[in-house]
Order: sequence, then C-alpha cells, then structure tokens
Amino acid sequence: MRLTISHQTTYTYDSPDAYALLQLRLKPRDGHGQRVVDWSTTVTGGTTQGRFDDEHGNHVELILVDPDTTELSIASSGVVEVEDRAGVVGEHKAFTPLWLYEAPTAMTAPGKALRKLAAQMKPLPDEDQLARMHRLSAAITAQMRYETGRTDATTTAEEALSAGHGVCQDFAHVMIATARLLGIPARYISGYLLMADREDQDAAHAWAEVWVERLGWIGFDPANEICPDDRYVRVAVGCDYKDAAPVHGIRQGHGTEDLTVTLKVQSQTGQ
Repeated sequence: MRLTISHQTTYTYDSPDAYALLQLRLKPRDGHGQRVVDWSTTVTGGTTQGRFDDEHGNHVELILVDPDTTELSIASSGVVEVEDRAGVVGEHKAFTPLWLYEAPTAMTAPGKALRKLAAQMKPLPDEDQLARMHRLSAAITAQMRYETGRTDATTTAEEALSAGHGVCQDFAHVMIATARLLGIPARYISGYLLMADREDQDAAHAWAEVWVERLGWIGFDPANEICPDDRYVRVAVGCDYKDAAPVHGIRQGHGTEDLTVTLKVQSQTGQ
C-alpha cells in the first residue's frame, strides 16, 4: 500500500527560551517491508545543526531553536510504500546488541502488576514462542482499556497496567516490559497508522516488537489487537518511548510551552 503522510508539530512560548535544542525522529525507515518514496521536513523558527543515524538506526535531525522565537513549527510530509508482512520485520540490523532490549528501563521497570502478568505467561504444552507472544498481546488487550487523557508521556508500564487504562504508548510499554521479564528482547516502535474511520489524527502511533527465534523481530499492537500490516509505517525504534519520541529535547527558560499536533494519514487510491 502507498500512504501519504502530513505531520505538523507547533510549539508556542509565552516568552523566548534562552536556549533550546531538539532531536527530531520523524523520517520513516527504509527496509523491512517499507520504502520511503519521498520525504521532507521543514522547520520554521529553528535552524538545523546536523543529521545522523543513532544507535538504533533512527534518522535524527538536530534543531536549534532561533533566538527570540515564540513559535516553532515542524512540518513533515511524504509518501511511503508498505508491504503487509503480518507483523514480521525479520533480522536484526541495528548496531545495538539484542541483549540491550532485554534490560528494563525507567519506563518499563517491573512491579507487582507486571510480574503478575508475566506469571500468567508460563509456556503452555506445545506452545511455541510466537504463540506465547500472541497470548501475551491478547492478555494486555483484555486487561487494559484504551482511554485518552488518563496517562501522559511520563506514565510507566507498571502504572498503566495497574490503572487498567492508557493509550498506544502504554499498551506498547506493557508488552515490552512483560516480554523482558520473560527473558525475551522487546523494543518500542513509533510510527504512523492509517485508520479506518478517519484521516485526521491528533497523535502518532506506537506499538511493540519482540524477538522470536527463527523469525526475528515481530510487531504486536495490543492497543488494536493486531500485528502491524501495510497500514503501519515504522519511523523510530528504541528501548522505550524516550528513545523513539518524534520530538525530544532540552530547553532553558522560564516561559510556558504549548504543543499542537496535527496529523493526516491517507491511502493513495489504486496503489
């Protein structure tokens, strides 16, 4: 499927910051079943300082916010072709070793709720690792409700599972944290999703990938009860949200900051 994406991020400040530097992870990845046909990012109110690929293989652009700026606009858009591989991403190609994705992070650290869920995932007779991960994804879907406005970017997997609700980021973190408790490498994916009932969205999407022997990385989206197909565009990979956030940075200043995000994902008819 060929998808067109338009992603606009706007920061407004009631007074200029003394210093602000942002990392953008907005360009989709080439390979593993998807091809970037065209992509561009335009920044107004900031200046590009450099571009590089990080340790996870993500394309990163460094933006220095211009002095006296009270509005920063980041507009990304392009076209991506995606194959339906039933969630199978395949071999590990990043510089990072697989064992890195087995270690807990601050956002995926285990607590009582996560350990209880992991205990429910003991292998069943004749159950292989792939079937076990499907069972884990289904258990998360059953135990959590998708609700916006109840969690934020700092909510941990333990907090979300204990509360029983969250958004796609929380579902992904719970899947990752539980898989790691089971000794299985797991990682966080940020990206885009073509939704069936709308083109306009107010946020990007997130899901998990786990390492399955003989198959490699397999995607799971417990928030939508599915393995990613050709409606999903992979953008950034990380140990958790902090590694793969579309925009992340530091700022020095005393003013307040407001964020507005608009996103449109469309299918090109006939492709």
